[in-house]
Amino acid sequence: MRTGSNKFDRKTYMSIFESLNLPDDLENVKNLDDFAFELRHEIIKLVSKNGGHLASNLGVIEATISLLSVFKKKNDAIVWDVGHQCYAYKILTGRFDQINTIRKNGGLSGFSNSDESVYDKFKSGHSSNSISAALGLAEFKKKNGQTGKVVVFIGDGAMTGGLAFEGLNNSANFGNLVIILNDNSMSISKNVGAISRYFMKLRMRSGYLKTKRLAKNILKNLPLGSNIKRFIDELKFCIRTLIYKESTIFEKLGLKYYGPIDGHNIYDMIKVMSIARDLDIPVIIHIVTKKGKGYKFSEKSPSRFHGISKFNIDTGYSETEAESFSSVFGETLCEIAHNNKNIYAITAAMTEGTGLVNFSKNFPKRFFDVGIAESHAVTFAGGLAAAGLIPVFAVYSTFLQRAFDQLIHDVAMQNFKVIFAIDRAGLVGPDGESHQGLYDVSMFNIIPGIICYSPSFFFELEACLKLSITHDTSVAIRYPKGKELFHPTWVRKKNNIFDIYGKNFDVLVVTYGRIFSFVAEIFEKFPGKISILKLNMIIPIPDLAIKNSQSYRNIYFFEESNISGGIGEKFGAYLITNGFKGNFNLVAINGFVKHATVEEQLSKFNLDFGGIFKVLKKFLLT
Repeated sequence: MRTGSNKFDRKTYMSIFESLNLPDDLENVKNLDDFAFELRHEIIKLVSKNGGHLASNLGVIEATISLLSVFKKKNDAIVWDVGHQCYAYKILTGRFDQINTIRKNGGLSGFSNSDESVYDKFKSGHSSNSISAALGLAEFKKKNGQTGKVVVFIGDGAMTGGLAFEGLNNSANFGNLVIILNDNSMSISKNVGAISRYFMKLRMRSGYLKTKRLAKNILKNLPLGSNIKRFIDELKFCIRTLIYKESTIFEKLGLKYYGPIDGHNIYDMIKVMSIARDLDIPVIIHIVTKKGKGYKFSEKSPSRFHGISKFNIDTGYSETEAESFSSVFGETLCEIAHNNKNIYAITAAMTEGTGLVNFSKNFPKRFFDVGIAESHAVTFAGGLAAAGLIPVFAVYSTFLQRAFDQLIHDVAMQNFKVIFAIDRAGLVGPDGESHQGLYDVSMFNIIPGIICYSPSFFFELEACLKLSITHDTSVAIRYPKGKELFHPTWVRKKNNIFDIYGKNFDVLVVTYGRIFSFVAEIFEKFPGKISILKLNMIIPIPDLAIKNSQSYRNIYFFEESNISGGIGEKFGAYLITNGFKGNFNLVAINGFVKHATVEEQLSKFNLDFGGIFKVLKKFLLT
């Protein structure tokens, strides 16, 4: 195979994807290894231009080819866990002519998406749900007498999520189920915990397959009478007993286990998958792959190339931001932890993304990466808080949704002090529907006893984090992805829970978070036309902020969050309850938000400079 080279832009390859009727024509491809090389080349070019998930996609090229070589019928259903690794799958299921639109406004999703293709059976984006979803599809096939298999493709990182094991626990009676377990020892960061160690133990047993193949080679030319057949079966049992010592957890749950298998050997995988296809029992095939395979920069740094912006193929360098809300959070938390030994940091497989790399190095005994297990992370934080410690759970807004019950039952109801550092709050751009951070505000708004801050600038994030340590209750601090926007010099640097700027009592604009920057630009360019109420603490809404708003004739609330259950909706209700007689207008986000740039998304919902100007135009130009 030639997949070790990374000088893809220095050679010209004749693309064969457009000339094939995929996936049906895969059986006509003479050399699947060369085909995998070209497919890998296409994906590296694609991500270098569009950004996206690279390392995870490069690791499953051969597995995807094998999968569609065996399970390619229309009556087979394939379910991808997370779905960020399905770029090759999209190309091989008839979307090559659209692949350059991936993650762009109106183009293909960066995840599997049932709106795009009949080959995508389930929308994805979050992890560990694939087995449960597949069982629903498998039950439908059973009930209606349909042939074909339901195939799950799930990574070992996703197997650290409890939902995956809930699905496994109910898999034994589904003979039409095949699970491909992609074991690359990573989710985004390095995998952690007992499950990861268990897979490592299985990989160490790879001698079983070698011994089994040797025995078959010796015996294949002997006359196969009943005695010899019985001898082979007994020999296989002895080999398994000798090498495995005990059955795998999967076999104890009622699944037939095959593996570990080289996940970059197409022909071996086709053989095993073909066996699984023809069995009438649930099967799990354990393949071992290398994340970032075939591009030396992603092989060396798979975490950096997990999700990456546009980059130079020759150098591997991408556009980077010197400072972000994530990095400011991480630096500030380290500063606080130096002076407070009760500070503990928790992440759910997002050490790099949440800015906790330095904390993990400086305070290894106070740092916990629990894997893709947000529900466990919240309850674990509750346990730490019950013992008098101060846990800080750094988590993306979209992933915190997965722990809603634990927020209520294991933290708020028990009045524990847990700090939630909510990264990627608000619109996040090309990752699309499943990743927008639009629901944390609505969640916290209905949970008693939790304070929530929404800083607009780095210095406010730093101040909010330090202040949160002094509170007696749980605190959530939500902040957007990336850098701060327009930062006016007149913003007060006091640690206020709200601020009012301007003295125009005709129009008051209320907002929080990064949307304040756009409102501040309008405030500067149209002096005297509006006043601004900047909320820094959004839950609970300060009573004085409501009181000070009563005298305005027109109030406009701009909110980068879901309209239902948001701060604006609550603010309006408070105004009416307190006798407000003017006009109240709420501009927020309604519905699921598809992939586009953040700028395009903000514009669509009138939350950027142009959109806010359009809403306020009649006041600004008079």
